[in-house]
Amino acid sequence: SETHGISFRIQISVKELLDKDILLKLLFHLPVSYPSTLPDISVNSDQLTRAQCMDVKEKLLEQAKKHLSEPMVHDLILWVQQHLKGVIKQSATVCNEKTTLSEGTEDGIWMLLLHLDHMRAKAKYVKTVEKWASNLRLTGRLMFMGKIILILLQGDRSSIKEYLILQKTSKVDVDSSGKKCKEKMMKVLCETEVQSQHKRFQTFEVKEYSALEELQKEFETAGLITLFSEFVPPLLK
Repeated sequence: SETHGISFRIQISVKELLDKDILLKLLFHLPVSYPSTLPDISVNSDQLTRAQCMDVKEKLLEQAKKHLSEPMVHDLILWVQQHLKGVIKQSATVCNEKTTLSEGTEDGIWMLLLHLDHMRAKAKYVKTVEKWASNLRLTGRLMFMGKIILILLQGDRSSIKEYLILQKTSKVDVDSSGKKCKEKMMKVLCETEVQSQHKRFQTFEVKEYSALEELQKEFETAGLITLFSEFVPPLLK
């Protein structure tokens, strides 16, 4: 759009070290001021670790800086196809010690984005979510925009997991006849470790937004515009 630029996803297949194909999913968010401003890039792959995806993303942003002020997406895709092998090799040596230490642990701050279909008993439901977030020391936002209801949480991974269990197993709402009922229409949009470019929420707040732009601003301020671009617009369809 004229105010927010565009987002698009590209999937590419790259031959890796042992000649097996690695499927890379790249999400580009091009701001309105692109190419004078760098694109926001998100890298995902089922065959790579989170650390390796982050390394690929950092290297792509380094390359993007060299192409500032000229269209660069095509060049970045060519670059990653040619250099993925090297980045993974480098990443593997740097991360080997780290991964063996952290694989079995619940360390790090995690983030969860949930979508709720509706709230019939809104006041009671909101109070319950606030109470859970407070008890589990989770920060974030409960966001209402038109018919869209989102819960964005940050905190220890074990607390995030506990929250999910509460949300799925407790009677948080009422059905059409007014009887207490469990949340059956919740969708986990994203569950991931908080990265360095994400800002930490200091509190848990309930917020209402009158326009999509306001909601987008909330994500943007938190360094989560890629998360917004990937998960929120599809909910409007």
